[in-house]
Amino acid sequence: MITEFANNLKKPLSCFTPYPQASDRNAWESLSEDLKDRLIKNGEEFLNFHYPALTATDYMEFTRTGNRSHFQDKQFSRRIALDALVLAECVEHQGRFLDDIINGLYLICEENAWQLPAHNSYIRDTPQFILPDVTRPVIDLFAAETASVLAIAEYLLRQELLFVSPFLSKMINKNLEERIFIPYLEQHFWWMGDGVSHMNNWTVWCTQNVLLSAFTRELPESKKEQIFKKACKSMDYFLAEYGEDGCCDEGAQYYRHAGLCLFNCLEVLNGISGNAFLPVYENEKIKNIASYILTVHIHGIYYVNFADCSPIAGRCGAREFLFGKRTKNAELMSFAASDYQNSEDPLTVHEHNLFYRLQTVFTHREMMSFEKNPVIAHRDFWYESVGIFMARDEHLYLAVKAGDNDDSHNHNDTGSFTIYKDGKPMFIDVGVETYTKKTFSPDRYDIWTMQSRYHNLPTFFDGATEITEKEGADYRAENVSCQLGTSVCRISMDLAAAYPDKRIRSYFRSAVLEKGKGITISDHYEGELPCPVLSLMFYEEPLLNGDAVRIGSLGSFTVHGASDIRKEVLPITDERLKTSWKHDVYRLLITMENQDLTLTIQ
Repeated sequence: MITEFANNLKKPLSCFTPYPQASDRNAWESLSEDLKDRLIKNGEEFLNFHYPALTATDYMEFTRTGNRSHFQDKQFSRRIALDALVLAECVEHQGRFLDDIINGLYLICEENAWQLPAHNSYIRDTPQFILPDVTRPVIDLFAAETASVLAIAEYLLRQELLFVSPFLSKMINKNLEERIFIPYLEQHFWWMGDGVSHMNNWTVWCTQNVLLSAFTRELPESKKEQIFKKACKSMDYFLAEYGEDGCCDEGAQYYRHAGLCLFNCLEVLNGISGNAFLPVYENEKIKNIASYILTVHIHGIYYVNFADCSPIAGRCGAREFLFGKRTKNAELMSFAASDYQNSEDPLTVHEHNLFYRLQTVFTHREMMSFEKNPVIAHRDFWYESVGIFMARDEHLYLAVKAGDNDDSHNHNDTGSFTIYKDGKPMFIDVGVETYTKKTFSPDRYDIWTMQSRYHNLPTFFDGATEITEKEGADYRAENVSCQLGTSVCRISMDLAAAYPDKRIRSYFRSAVLEKGKGITISDHYEGELPCPVLSLMFYEEPLLNGDAVRIGSLGSFTVHGASDIRKEVLPITDERLKTSWKHDVYRLLITMENQDLTLTIQ
């Protein structure tokens, strides 16, 4: 689709000038006084900033210990500081922030490599090198993002930097050429796509930042044309991974790096082609990709989560709002504007992509003009392409994952469900811990959060051996049936194929929401192994009283067909998990008495 539009383009490509440069004083001075004050104060936090040193041993720590946070936190803090200083200088325009900006530009250009240690390899899913090869740059997510940070900073302050020295822009352009444009055109990185390999958020995230870097400066026509056409192919490879329904199999958090990066790719393409790609926004798949974030929203800060996605996936803001505007989705615009107004960090001061911050600055006034807490009519929905079922009534929200265990950022969670009561988590999906070397290694499924035993799923036993779901496309739900009605919504499936043991002949699960009456989860097992133990995960402590279980102050459910119920406390010590779960979580282990087990939830 995107390549077809590119091939039909008959006029030369122009530069991308999306927002005013700092020298356009009318534009910057027309921002609201409150916004300008906040941007200046944010910049003042980094006056005389000591950019953290990035040493070789910092880089090697990932290979040696598996920790990826220590290095990347330092690297990211450099970009965050630079972004804040650049925006403050654009607003104030008195040169007060320029020295610190120039220090940041110099230091980032002096970094031996822009790719993270966790991404320091040339072939997908191969071991990372302990140190970067400075003669052969890797374009990963953050090399591309670093390029766009430098490119947008230079674009915004081009005249101001020139007044100090003509060599500053030359330095940035040289680094962009050697680290991004040459390897982008001369090498193949897996995320570029080949029509065979699976793509994910990397494809459009990297492509977006390459486009931002290339088209905010003058390049030879032939080079612009090459980058343009290669980017369009990658976008098509990315879109080929999506069903017509637009479901992001990486979850709500990764929508920000997938769907929204696709949007910004399109924005750059429109900006350099005289809006030749505007008709793409009329495409049904593109519209559905845009609206995904609204569809999977539960209430307040909570979203349907599965795989590596957190239930708290972050507030919406300018990018969601602008995507809604382009696709003529008034509800998405209203939702994003309201979320922006309710955000604890509306100016995204911890964001290290300067272009995102720029979008926020120049969309702020429009988003603030919307109603703060509008009534949003969420729909019951069935994402057939991935197997995500969602239904709600006035108090209860039910989400079930069918599909298979081959999602991007997969957890072995086929058949698991989550339930919210009055907008609060009742039956939960824990999410994922802080990424380490182990997270994206052959040992991924040794991590507890990835395993089916820590989702709302059964575990089978052959003596002392536990049999749990296995990763891969072959491990899936079968005979899936779904019904969305005005009074009853239901989904059913057989989960036997999700387990690597043919002695499990059938594990039939149905989940039914009768609106105004409650939710019923019914499991029926047939096979040669003993009846399984069902794991159920909770945030609020479950209090047992025979077959009745009370979940904190939220509500209760009744278990029918259990021979034993035990409770475990699972300490939450990981920093990433703590962003969603402020205290320990709980697991009930429910042993089936015979072949049938039913949960009745009120």
